[in-house]
Amino acid sequence: MNHHNDSDEHWDLIVEPKTSLFDLNLREVWRYRDLMMLFVRRDFVAQYKQTILGPLWHLIQPVLTTLMFLLVFGQIANIPTDGIQPVLFYMSGITLWNYFSACLTSTSNTFVANAGIFGKVYFPRLVIPLSVVMSNLVRLCIQFGLLLAVMGWYAIFESTPFHFGFSWFLLPVLVLLMAGLGLGLGIIISSLTTKYRDFTVLIGFAVQLLMYATPVAYPLSFIKGKNFAPIIEWNPMSTIVEAFRFALFGTGGFELGSLVYPFCFMLAILFLGIMIFTKVERTFMDTV
Repeated sequence: MNHHNDSDEHWDLIVEPKTSLFDLNLREVWRYRDLMMLFVRRDFVAQYKQTILGPLWHLIQPVLTTLMFLLVFGQIANIPTDGIQPVLFYMSGITLWNYFSACLTSTSNTFVANAGIFGKVYFPRLVIPLSVVMSNLVRLCIQFGLLLAVMGWYAIFESTPFHFGFSWFLLPVLVLLMAGLGLGLGIIISSLTTKYRDFTVLIGFAVQLLMYATPVAYPLSFIKGKNFAPIIEWNPMSTIVEAFRFALFGTGGFELGSLVYPFCFMLAILFLGIMIFTKVERTFMDTV
């Protein structure tokens, strides 16, 4: 009969219930980074498995939206584009907005879409929404490549000046801000949809509305002095989209200090989102 001490046993992984509300355990998320990359690959492959055109969709979609904006906002409504070539003006706004909306809509159904995996195996649940934000970066790069190609075309054939300067260093920062906002809002919504499923129906509509409350199809200067201007100015995405155009084209009245508000807003939303997400994560399997 052999007696062995409890102290002799070494466990690789101890799964403990989370106790405090601020117990976010981000170190654990980092430990599961290989799994995250697997999910990134899964998301990316899944997107093209069911399509005939595959990655071409990422090019077709911004082109069609740009053409629609040209017709509706440029030709019919006659809204100015701040001295930027209209095609480039719309396409730049659409490229950045697509990234935000993809991050938001894809992360907003994290719990519902992955209930199958969540019920079977343990891993930090935050890995899934983070992988979504990363796999959408690939799509952003494809659309940004298209935007650069169109900018090059205008520079060569239409002699539109191609602006390239220090302001380009702002671009990764702006993408990070959009990713943070999309992730934060997405995981808050995903936490709510575990109990209230009808939220998912509203998401597509809400994102569409939010796009019109963001200067994607018009410049901020256009709404100055109008009744609804404060709503659009308080929208943290407005500054980010304006800054994105300023970084690319070097025009518009942008100041670096104006990014402080969206940055603080993004941190607050992200922190709140992760807190709610980790709270729901514990009781989630009972509600789904």
